Amino acid sequence: MLHHPTVPSPAPVDVSAYEQVSSLLQGGEVAVLTGAGMSTPSGIPDYRGPDGRRRVQPMMYSEFLADLEGRRRYWARAFAGWERFSAAGPNVAHHAVARWQRAGALSGIITQNVDGLHQAAGARDVIELHGSLARVVCLDCSRAYPRPEVHGWLAEANPTFLVADRDSVVQPDGDVVLTAEQVRAFTVVPCPGCGSDRLKPDVVFFGGTVDKALVEASFALVERARSVLVLGSSLQVMSGYRFVRRAAALAKPVAVITRGSTRGSAETSVHVDALLEDVLPRLADQIGA
Repeated sequence: MLHHPTVPSPAPVDVSAYEQVSSLLQGGEVAVLTGAGMSTPSGIPDYRGPDGRRRVQPMMYSEFLADLEGRRRYWARAFAGWERFSAAGPNVAHHAVARWQRAGALSGIITQNVDGLHQAAGARDVIELHGSLARVVCLDCSRAYPRPEVHGWLAEANPTFLVADRDSVVQPDGDVVLTAEQVRAFTVVPCPGCGSDRLKPDVVFFGGTVDKALVEASFALVERARSVLVLGSSLQVMSGYRFVRRAAALAKPVAVITRGSTRGSAETSVHVDALLEDVLPRLADQIGA
């Protein structure tokens, strides 16, 4: 099943901090940076708990590149979990951000998530910093394919292979845990264009690098914004934290709404320690979105 992780009950929301965030949104031109906490209410777990510690071991880019067996392990697990992962829908936090955008409060949205739920909620022009699981690319010929199409090829090549049942826990990468025996029975499909076995989801694995154009577009978005609002991220990964550092260097206010502490506490102007699904819809109502 899509896993809803258990988190401690949040402390009462700091009214003063909440009002400061509301004021920033009412001022407009807010650059929003979102992390895994946006999607946990949709049943997609995050890599880290509120204490910032990694609790799920992700696929490493070097492991995926190393050999066919690493890719077989990834695709077997991803195939088994895809139908349940792709069934996740946007939650009230995604819809609130889309409402802010429609109301003209935002200068743009940067997300570290790869699930496409911002767009499913109606958000536009989202910078997908770490890519999207809905696309697959060939590392050798660069052809791109829709993930549902690739899933169909894998289903044809593995007609008796299991898919995640109701009790399976889908992980942040959209995969499920399988035994070594189950993985060995899985057939990886080649790229139809060049025959390579190096088809890869169009996402940045841990240890990979973010596309330079996306980084530059994100910096430009932060630089033209009045303020930055971080939602559901501990900022442990530099790919997102660097934008907070840039905003602070430019003396722009940085607000954070997330559970627990973040790596960016020194750069943060105001921090609301709360669940996004509790706070964001209220903020959307308050600013008239």
